[in-house]
Amino acid sequence: MTAMLAIRAHARGGPGQLAVESTPRPQPALGDALVAVHAAAITRGELDWDASWTDQAGRDRTPITPSHEMSGVIVSAPAASGVTTGDAVYGLIPFHRDGAAAEYAAMPAALLAPKPASLTHQQAAAMVLTGLTAWQALVSTAHLARGQRVLVQGAAGGVGSMTVQLAVALGGDVTAVCSPADAEYVASLGATEVIDYTAGRFEDQADGTDVVVDTVGGDVLRRSAGVLRPGGILICIAEPPDPQLASSHGIRTAFFVVEPDRGELVRLGEFAEAGTLHPVIAEAYPLDQAAVAYAAVDHSHRRGKVVLDIRP
Repeated sequence: MTAMLAIRAHARGGPGQLAVESTPRPQPALGDALVAVHAAAITRGELDWDASWTDQAGRDRTPITPSHEMSGVIVSAPAASGVTTGDAVYGLIPFHRDGAAAEYAAMPAALLAPKPASLTHQQAAAMVLTGLTAWQALVSTAHLARGQRVLVQGAAGGVGSMTVQLAVALGGDVTAVCSPADAEYVASLGATEVIDYTAGRFEDQADGTDVVVDTVGGDVLRRSAGVLRPGGILICIAEPPDPQLASSHGIRTAFFVVEPDRGELVRLGEFAEAGTLHPVIAEAYPLDQAAVAYAAVDHSHRRGKVVLDIRP
């Protein structure tokens, strides 16, 4: 059986449990494609998710390979799957499966979309989860209409920066909340107004908002309800909202976990090809520095995504 290098963790415990190992190349199941991974992106906190450690039935599946945001090239794929050997593709590997921090990964072929030609593999990997989250927040959940007012909390982060760009591309009027160090950067993404959260209460500077996308959680989530017009929607990415928020403010609330979706990746790719979405890469690390990369994501504030550059 052909071997490959992969990042593996045999027990929970954070980045310190990650190590490079030689392991058999995955054997694709029925309907799977085998992909030579070129780049994989990291999401903060993913090593703490139960889904990273169990299968669909909740059974332990250690040792695990992390990182589910992937861009690469098809090695083999089933006929009539929409992809073929040699295609450059990107996609989100289901969380209950081994991820893409490896030289090869297997995933359902139906979830893979053509990699936008204008993006590098690093950029494509960086757009997978951020783009899907932004799309599922703004389009699938909020049904954003042109001209509506959108406020994005945590606008400089990976999901936040993509949400700002997509909201602008969809015709939204975007207010972004971030630190003063990130204000110029966030404005460059297309935000009409940028609020410095250190200079005062953001709710004193914004009201009548149609959609809030909160990537921060906690007190920021609760206070965000106050900037919405009656009937507006608060979309929470970091944690489920208190059910009382909706009734007490006369608004709607929503929480979701991002899901893989080929069709949405195709649409995001079209925006990228048109030059309206630009995935932001904070830092890139080689595969053998994955533990350092995960530690950096968990303990530092960064603009955009951290990626693993697996085939430089």
